[in-house]
Formats: sequence, C-alpha cells, structure tokens
Amino acid sequence: MGRGKIAIRRIDNSTSRQVTFSKRRKGLIKKAKELAILCDAEVGLAIFSSTGKLYEFASTSMKQVFERYSHLKEDHQQLLNPPSEVKFWKRKAAMLGQQLHNLQENHRLLMGEQLYGLNVKDLQNLENQLEMSLRGIRLKKELILTDEIQELNQKGTIIHQENVELYKKVNLIRQENMELYKKVYGSREANETSGNAFIQYSLSNGEDSHIPVHLQLSQPEQRPYDTSERATSKELN
Repeated sequence: MGRGKIAIRRIDNSTSRQVTFSKRRKGLIKKAKELAILCDAEVGLAIFSSTGKLYEFASTSMKQVFERYSHLKEDHQQLLNPPSEVKFWKRKAAMLGQQLHNLQENHRLLMGEQLYGLNVKDLQNLENQLEMSLRGIRLKKELILTDEIQELNQKGTIIHQENVELYKKVNLIRQENMELYKKVYGSREANETSGNAFIQYSLSNGEDSHIPVHLQLSQPEQRPYDTSERATSKELN
C-alpha cells in the first residue's frame, strides 16, 4: 500500500517535528546539490531551525550568492522605475566602456606599444607576464605535438602489422602454388624454377621488418617439349 497524504500543517509533537525536519532538510539539501550539478546553476540555500540553528548549502559560496542576489535585486528595482532605468543603463554603458579601455591598454602593452609611461618595475612585471604566457603556449604546443606523434606511431604500427599479415598471406599463396607446380611439372623442375617463379620474404624482429618491401611476382616458365615427345607425336601422326 502506498503512503497516505500528509496534511501540510504544523506538527504538534515535538519529537515527530524534529524527525521530519531532519529528514526533509537532508532531502532539500540533496535536491539543491543535484540542481547545481545537473543544470550548472548557482544555488544558495539557508535553513534556520525552530531553535535558531543555521543549515546552509552553496554551490560556490554563500557570500557570492548573496552579493549576486543583492545586485540583481537592486537592478530589478531600478528597472521598474523609468528614471532609474535610464541611470542604470548609463552606468552599465560606462562600466563596459571602461572595461573595453582597460582591455585595449593591456593589449597595447602586450604588443610592446606605448611603453613610455612605465617604470622599471612595471616593465619587469610585463616581462614576467609575457614569459608566463609563452611558457603556457609552448607547453600546450608540446602536448599537441606529442599527441600527434603518438597517434602517428600508432597508425604506423597498425600499418606495419597489416603489411606483416599481407606478407604471410603472400608466402602462404606461394607455398600453395609451389605444391601445385610440383604436381604439374615434377619436383626437380619446381626446385630449379622456384627462385625465379616466386618471391620469398622472411619476417624478423629487427629493423628490417619496418622497411617496406616491393613485391613482384613473375609467371612460371613454360615447359618446352622434349625431342622424344616430339618424335613420338610425329610417329603417332
């Protein structure tokens, strides 16, 4: 049987009220954590018990959440009043203009332009900042090159293994052709022509196994008729 509905009203029994508070408080904090993680939301939760004890949870920090809430609340109140709304957007435009000016100044300094107003300490700080940036760029470059080299090595290993398998198949076909050649022309002539008729490839674990080999197959030589066979054929004719 399912649980019955609980009336949403104050629980008179103090023990039951404390148990319910503890359970629901843990469940509420758990839901707040899940909301912050799943939805990438900034969550702040503050709970005061009936005895005045504080329980809180913040995905970043409670101070940052309250400051953000205060700014947005203030901005929202200003937007409700038309004169305040104009002042609000003017202040926002001034802030953005100042940020743009600071970024442009920083960019000029990093490019080595307009350094006449800097002293030795400022130049030293700028040089240290550039060196840190270069170290980060070089480290990232080395990581990318290392990954590309490892990927190429893996591809080379796979291609080499495929070549080895192909060489094995070629040698297997060679052996089968040799057996057929022996059956047709005899073992003696097969041994004499095996050096020219088929290729041989030996696999080794040394450096030679990584060198590509150009394969070339030649057709078996045609067996000439013997003079005795020609004479016999003439007598039969």
